[in-house]
Amino acid sequence: MTLAALAATGATPRPSGETLEQQTKRIITGIDAQLSDPSLATQGTWQLVWLALSEANANMAYIARSTNGSNEFAVVARGTDADLADILEDLDVGTVVPFPESGSPKPIAVSKGAMDAFKRLVNARSIASPSPNATLNQALSVALKSAPSSPQPTVYLTGHSLGGCIATMLAPYLQAQTWTKQPKFAVITYAAPTAGTQSFVDYFDSVPWVIDERQNNAYDLVPHAWADLDTAAGWYPSPGPQATEEVKLLIGAISKRTKGNVYVQPGTLSPMNTGYTSLAKNLVNKTTQDFLGQVAFQHANSTYLDLVGAPAVPSGPVVTDVTPTFGAPRATVTINGSGFSPDSMVDFGHFACTERVIDASGTRITAKAPNGNGVVHVRVTNTLGTSPAVAMGQYAYGGPAPVVVSAVSPTSGKVGTPVTISGSGFADGATVHFKDKASDSVTFVSTGQLTATAPGQLDDHQTVNVTVTVGKATSPTSPADEFTYTGR
Repeated sequence: MTLAALAATGATPRPSGETLEQQTKRIITGIDAQLSDPSLATQGTWQLVWLALSEANANMAYIARSTNGSNEFAVVARGTDADLADILEDLDVGTVVPFPESGSPKPIAVSKGAMDAFKRLVNARSIASPSPNATLNQALSVALKSAPSSPQPTVYLTGHSLGGCIATMLAPYLQAQTWTKQPKFAVITYAAPTAGTQSFVDYFDSVPWVIDERQNNAYDLVPHAWADLDTAAGWYPSPGPQATEEVKLLIGAISKRTKGNVYVQPGTLSPMNTGYTSLAKNLVNKTTQDFLGQVAFQHANSTYLDLVGAPAVPSGPVVTDVTPTFGAPRATVTINGSGFSPDSMVDFGHFACTERVIDASGTRITAKAPNGNGVVHVRVTNTLGTSPAVAMGQYAYGGPAPVVVSAVSPTSGKVGTPVTISGSGFADGATVHFKDKASDSVTFVSTGQLTATAPGQLDDHQTVNVTVTVGKATSPTSPADEFTYTGR
């Protein structure tokens, strides 16, 4: 799973722009550093052999080899971001196509989306060392040729999410090739959606694998695509979150993308977290946002690493907030967060920041705002990746400050409960809404804090979003602003 998780290194280009070669080199640097880290489950005993990004950064795969004498190789495919739309809508599953590259003597069918991703990877060529200008097949052939004859080489096919789906296609494809030094093949996937129909599974299961496992979190929605996605509409068990009607409609609509094609998962299932003991405890309210947030948590690389008992891989940079949140170009802005390294680069939206000082603590960057306009997210990029966009990390050129709610306290109570609202961009005269009901008692404390009394609701046993409006600007909703009514 650690090798699969490393494939997410530098998964997105730098916000201000990056060529495919620049991104490839940044990913290689990040993965090299992690493969040599003895504190990870890989124990510093793996070495990068080849890595390629397909055009437009659509897919990525890499090959690594063991350096501990075990004569093992790993072909690792990259997955997708843990966003429900990205995960479930990036494959065309309404059309099935032949998969002759599998080596099957009989016709077998896979989804067109999976086939497109497979072709992008097998045709991609590395544009940087190691193994420049080589395809996956060519690089693996050279690596196996130089491998010792004993013990017999073993090639592991692995990946998380979409990477696991692609790995199940790469496995029979590579197994069907002719090799100067014949290896054994093993397949271990994590959270993989389904690649093909019963014909694909029949052939896959007939191939002699050393290991054949699909490791799935029992409460991860993604592996249920596309065999039984509707199962997730009945989630989550206590303490939740339960699926809202909006979520059920969304899952139902996505399920229909198969257009009647029947998909089946290959391999031997190894379920984890069957007791729902691993969960994001701050995402249990019956709201669409909490449900989708829990979906992302259950699918995340970090969750799978924890479930298999592997140490977490080094995380990329994280921006928690910026100060000030508005101003002119050239203004001095302090960026707070974690994981900032000496090579960190800063972007204000799509504008690169060229003047920055990175504190030795790795938790603060002092930057000069580049030329720009509008409200932008401030993000930090290094060899491990790019920080996610966060509401408290916005900068508004020319003002006013973005209005953001970052927390409410308490998070539950009866009608009339005084609630402290934290965030940024607040002003005297701000209005506060609990769902669509305005509070009739709002006190301005500071630009980062208000107090408001919870107004009555038609349903006084529900979870609602607390929003703040200053002028024409209203805070975006998020799980951080939720308040649960417990009655009157």
